[in-house]
Amino acid sequence: METSLSDLHIQELTTAVTLLENPSIAAKITNVIGMPIEKAIEFLPDNWQENIGKITQKSLIKATEAAIWSLEDIPVERPSNTWHKVGVAFSGGMGGFFGLAGLAVELPISTTLMLRSIADIARSQGELISENETKLACMEVFALGGESPSDDDAESGYFVVRAALANSITEASRFVATKKISEESAPALVKFIVNIAARFNVMVTEKAAAQAIPAIGAIGGGIINTLFIDHFQNVAKGHFIVRRLERIYGQELVKTYYNSILELAEDN
Repeated sequence: METSLSDLHIQELTTAVTLLENPSIAAKITNVIGMPIEKAIEFLPDNWQENIGKITQKSLIKATEAAIWSLEDIPVERPSNTWHKVGVAFSGGMGGFFGLAGLAVELPISTTLMLRSIADIARSQGELISENETKLACMEVFALGGESPSDDDAESGYFVVRAALANSITEASRFVATKKISEESAPALVKFIVNIAARFNVMVTEKAAAQAIPAIGAIGGGIINTLFIDHFQNVAKGHFIVRRLERIYGQELVKTYYNSILELAEDN
């Protein structure tokens, strides 16, 4: 195995670092709605915090069963990002039109389309969708794209999140081949979904708060959903670049270079 990354792979890893370590889209949503996202969240009814959490988990479960399992191992050079964005923008228009009431219908559709897009990006980076590890790595993107309420600034890095999810991924992989996530006989898969949802829910809450503003409407809802999928497409690209390089060089060497690139960027 190689002991140093090539110049080309260092460039690719630098791109991945940029995509993975700058994940927040709150500022972009703020520009659309004309107020800080924290202010918009304050307008959510108290019980909707809990309801959004339930909708998020159900959406991840439905998306996983519908999206990845229907894709084939067909090599692609470029993922179909634009078509997936169009679909998510349309469903976002529904969410913007109906506000919070439409979230339970819109989010499962949007999440399914986003997961298909993530899987498409994985294929473009040489992943085999038929492999259980790849399917779970696609789901992992939803956790890498946002923070958990328990995170602090020192615990939100890419490799830290992956390490935190490692055990639940290992346990979940034993069930993926033969069971659906919704079955009660697959507690490890349910645990994995709960861990993913804890982070994904933060961004769903921000999205729901923005779409709940009466002045947003269908057009604004479509714009917000386009920002939403663009965010996760970027995270997915970074994630699967890293995984591709790990297959070539091993995780430890890639991690060392990754941290060096990150430190250099922070110093500048």
